[in-house]
Amino acid sequence: MRIIFHIDVNSAFLSWSAIKIMEEGGEDIRLVPSAVGGDRDKRTGIITAKSIPAKKYGITTGEPVSMALRKCPNLILVKGDFAQYKKCSKAFMDICRKYTPTLQVFSIDECFLDMSGTDDIYSDYMALAHKIKDEIKNTLGFTVNVGIGSNKLLAKMASDFEKPDRVHTLFDNEVKQKLWPLPVGDLIFVGKKSAQILTRAGIMTIGDLAQCDLKVVQMLLGEKSGQQAWEYARGIDDSPVTAIHEDPKGYSVSTTLEEDVTTMEQAKGILLALCDSVATRMRADNAKAFCVHVDIRYSKIADINGLTASSRFTNKSHQRSLENATDVTDEIYKTCVELLSEFWHQEPLRLMGVALSNLTKDDYEQFSLFQDESREKSKKMDALTDTLRNKFGTDVIFRGGAANTHHVGMKFKK
Repeated sequence: MRIIFHIDVNSAFLSWSAIKIMEEGGEDIRLVPSAVGGDRDKRTGIITAKSIPAKKYGITTGEPVSMALRKCPNLILVKGDFAQYKKCSKAFMDICRKYTPTLQVFSIDECFLDMSGTDDIYSDYMALAHKIKDEIKNTLGFTVNVGIGSNKLLAKMASDFEKPDRVHTLFDNEVKQKLWPLPVGDLIFVGKKSAQILTRAGIMTIGDLAQCDLKVVQMLLGEKSGQQAWEYARGIDDSPVTAIHEDPKGYSVSTTLEEDVTTMEQAKGILLALCDSVATRMRADNAKAFCVHVDIRYSKIADINGLTASSRFTNKSHQRSLENATDVTDEIYKTCVELLSEFWHQEPLRLMGVALSNLTKDDYEQFSLFQDESREKSKKMDALTDTLRNKFGTDVIFRGGAANTHHVGMKFKK
């Protein structure tokens, strides 16, 4: 039988911020209502992580800072520090790697360990999980949850059970008891929209989904998504734990806006913040993109020719292929502005996104007889910005045009 561990840092960004604050002589913000993200004075941005005491006030990840402060006026807010997060992530992964060479990084704060076939070394997997968990806590000062299962799906679902600082199992013979009673929306990769479709059809729990006819589920969610959701509800997952790093196929970032955007001036500021973010991440991987995409979503209350946007269309996207691959923020931003002006007619927007695809790590560029001085200045500015952010955190510097949108809540994909 396969033995898979899923190790997930509890409230990672908040815990890692707390570690640094305590190292500098401050209090442990994990013990009081606190959160990472946004700007208290401007009341902008979103909550990206929260403490357990903050959760008791009903504060949720992804909600606007302004709403969180209404729930808890004394909420402590700290800014994100990605240099600190990378440091803590590496330290936690290094401890995990001591126990198996087959480790798959799933995100900055979680990983899978394949412990199959190590019975001669580790005879008691529960004891081993507690050992890893306690070593991380005692050495690094933050806690993790460990889920143990017979595949990656079950191990990940197990690690989401009671938190923090816990070890849970979810094996095949425990699926009906531990997994099936949970709400269908708790199943991994069943998003909010899919959960609403399923519950409207009377499929309320994961057990309901597992016992439903596959064809009915596919009719509700689509053939591929329905098949996956139905198999996951039954605990079926044969995907391997792979320690091989796979280069990303693309980079993207999007933001759901607190207020509708209706002018190009507003849109440009948000586009610049998005381009700055996604280009920075791509440069960190030494990649460049041949294709730039802009995505928008109309506000549900927008009225277009007498029809609401939601009844006519929701999302629109435009893309452009470039002659030379680029990682220069200004070039990506200029392309995005051109794309947006071609297909957006200033209807109210609720979401904006930027994506980069068709990647390369080749430095080849088509030769030009004339050196582009502005491009060289832009590249130097990018290099300086990246250096400062890596050293002092992402909030140390931002581009002037994006000043009013610096704390926009962004969702990243890679």
